[in-house]
Amino acid sequence: MTAIGRWTSSALRMLEALLEREAEHLETAANWCADSIASGGLVHLFGTGHSRMTVEEMFPRYGSFPGFHPIVELSMTFHTQVVGANGQRQAMFIERQEGLAEVILRNFNFGPSDTFMIVSNSGTTAVPIEVALGAKARGLKVIALTGVAHSTASPSGHSSGTKLLDHADLVIDLGTTVGDAMVKLDGLDTPVGPGSTLTGVQIVNEIKVRTAELLVAAGQPPIVLTSGAVVGSARSDELFNTAYDEYSRRLARVLTPPAGA
Repeated sequence: MTAIGRWTSSALRMLEALLEREAEHLETAANWCADSIASGGLVHLFGTGHSRMTVEEMFPRYGSFPGFHPIVELSMTFHTQVVGANGQRQAMFIERQEGLAEVILRNFNFGPSDTFMIVSNSGTTAVPIEVALGAKARGLKVIALTGVAHSTASPSGHSSGTKLLDHADLVIDLGTTVGDAMVKLDGLDTPVGPGSTLTGVQIVNEIKVRTAELLVAAGQPPIVLTSGAVVGSARSDELFNTAYDEYSRRLARVLTPPAGA
């Protein structure tokens, strides 16, 4: 027998367990997101490392809509050039630097109706922790997507000794194993096959779909990016342009310096 199918079996169990365990938290998160978007605000998303994939899954993707604002920094997320200039060692070093989060947040003018979603499986590195602290200081609700078991088993990388989950108004557990990798193989002393990206994508899409449902119920149906294979090229182009215009309108406020700045 080979290992084919073992990762998928583990992943399916993790997905099913997450939906059962986190259903109430997903509902709360979707309501917060819908409230922010319906009132003209934004749901900001931030992640370093491979959490970038979860952030970008929320918007812009087919089947997504304006109201979600992905924030990623290339210095901490550009992982294909593993060694050399812009390499992984530098990215891992940068995400541990205290003070950087405030420099990033200084670029944006967050509104009172905004919500902040932060993705970090470990929840122990300085930048995501301080993004949460900065969002809280600005009066925003903070949703943390983090691996609770992994985070609990790991030391904090912040001088406060705290972790991302300590600064969240709502924690949604990614449900990953300690160390993230899920499959143990005979003859190999460390497991392979991580699962955090999978459950991160599950969480944001569950929130996205429920948020859309709530916006429809509120009489504010979202403008959904849709393939021409579904609605025809002309309608698809119209939806994309209208959605991007709406996104630009919302983001203009965020990129406008606050009075007195």
